[in-house]
Amino acid sequence: MQSSPDNGSRLSKSRLALFVGFGGLLAIIALSGFDALRVLSQFRKEDDQIRRQFLFRNRVLNNIRAEVYLSGTYVRDYLLEPDPERASGFGKSLESVRRQMETELASYASQLEPAEAGHYEALRTELAQYWALLEPILTWDAPKRQALGYAFLRDAVFPRRTAMLDIAGRIADINEQQLNAGNGQASGLLEKFQTRLVITLFAALALGLGMATFSTRKILQLEAHAQARYQEVAEARKQLTHLSAKLVEAQETERRSLSRELHDEVGQSLSAVLVELRNLLTGLGVRQDEHLRSQAEVIKGLVEGSIRSVRNMALLLRPSMLDDLGLIPALKWQAREVSKRTSMDVSVATELTSEDLPDDYKTCIYRVVQEALHNCSRHSNATTIRVRVQQKPDVLLLSIQDDGKGFDFSQSKGLGLLGIEERVAQLGGTCHVHSGPGIGTILTVELPFHPPAGQTNKDPSEADSHTVSG
Repeated sequence: MQSSPDNGSRLSKSRLALFVGFGGLLAIIALSGFDALRVLSQFRKEDDQIRRQFLFRNRVLNNIRAEVYLSGTYVRDYLLEPDPERASGFGKSLESVRRQMETELASYASQLEPAEAGHYEALRTELAQYWALLEPILTWDAPKRQALGYAFLRDAVFPRRTAMLDIAGRIADINEQQLNAGNGQASGLLEKFQTRLVITLFAALALGLGMATFSTRKILQLEAHAQARYQEVAEARKQLTHLSAKLVEAQETERRSLSRELHDEVGQSLSAVLVELRNLLTGLGVRQDEHLRSQAEVIKGLVEGSIRSVRNMALLLRPSMLDDLGLIPALKWQAREVSKRTSMDVSVATELTSEDLPDDYKTCIYRVVQEALHNCSRHSNATTIRVRVQQKPDVLLLSIQDDGKGFDFSQSKGLGLLGIEERVAQLGGTCHVHSGPGIGTILTVELPFHPPAGQTNKDPSEADSHTVSG
């Protein structure tokens, strides 16, 4: 069966649709994954930067505040210390605080934001003025420090220190605002990412739903198509089985007819010729031409051989005893013929509660045994074959066992075994072969059989047993 061009075109379009749909879905998932990784990396980078800047500025401002307080403490101790040497030590400490504060201001300038520039310059100016105000007192002597020190602290140092701390506090507030602004930017980035993620999710769900619908529809179509094809195959197999049964039946009918024709027509004609030849030989007598007598003897021998050949052909096609005498005599005759022809020891044992079997059962068992013996004679190199037919409740059992070389059933299964299985299957039976290299072969057949109503079934232990050995 060839597919039409329309079916091929629809199949190509379906494959293209599936490829594009699933490819697009995978592309959306991949792009959304890459975008998520990029946004998360950017968010982490910006968050780390904002946090580092805030911590750095906060540390610098805290250091400046601490240094402002510390400078005020050193100025107070310097002005109120009467000992010149200790006062000089406080002055040196004050210079060290000034250098440290200038270093902190320079480092803060490297991280300066535009919004902090004005406050930073105000703080720098205040600090410069603060240190400029403190420079003259470093040259005061002890009496002057005692006379002017307290007033200088009260009127100059403390107000300026308060002003510087106020400016530092404003810068700290701006730093916090910058932190909040940075957090806002990060939140905005996350919101944009969430929006893109929602859009991507809806796109993926919509495409996935479309692909699922399309795939489900195609799968259902394929399932319906496969079911229709299965029904066609099942119907074709049923018809083939029926046809095979009809062929076997026709074959058996034709064999029976040919066997009858050979036996009744050709066999009788040859027998009549043989009788006339014998009469001719009797009429010739011993005084007639010896040459004619020898020719008649030759013709007689030929006719007798032809009669034997016709009889054997008729029996091989279908032995009349199978129809006239039954299954057991036919099996016995077959065992004797195979034993004569092949020198194999063939024995038949039967345990039947009744020999009145239906014709199809007798034919099946006879043909199975015939094919099995034929296979044994050709392939097994067996010396002994045992044929056993048993009747049990609702089943007929046939087993054929030989002591030949055996074979691998999974690797070697000829037409003979296929024919046996076909015949057995027509009667609803099963066929099993147990064999292997060097262990012989056992063929077992089980045929379901229900005796006709009114037929008396004997107990299997009391069944007649018939055994013949060739």
